Amino acid sequence: MSGGSRHWQDEVVAGPGGAMTDEVGVITGPLTLRSTAAGDLLRIDVQYKDADEWYTLTGSPLAHHGDPAALHAAAVAAVRAGGGAGAPGRPAG
Repeated sequence: MSGGSRHWQDEVVAGPGGAMTDEVGVITGPLTLRSTAAGDLLRIDVQYKDADEWYTLTGSPLAHHGDPAALHAAAVAAVRAGGGAGAPGRPAG
């Protein structure tokens, strides 16, 4: 898809150890995960549910190799699992 961007957003409860962000470190609890594909990159941001501030999920942006929806789903699963989850392909912790 050329031009424009595509978006995915899900509500998720972070598992034990939460999700790792670049700006504030680990966040936990009910979160909103938003992924935006632009060109070959996928940016993944996370916020506390219903908050105003968005944070970058550590390891984002990353190349999506044509399947950004699958990477978004993998990010949701990783945050649900916790352990300081970051972008898919980034080791937890």
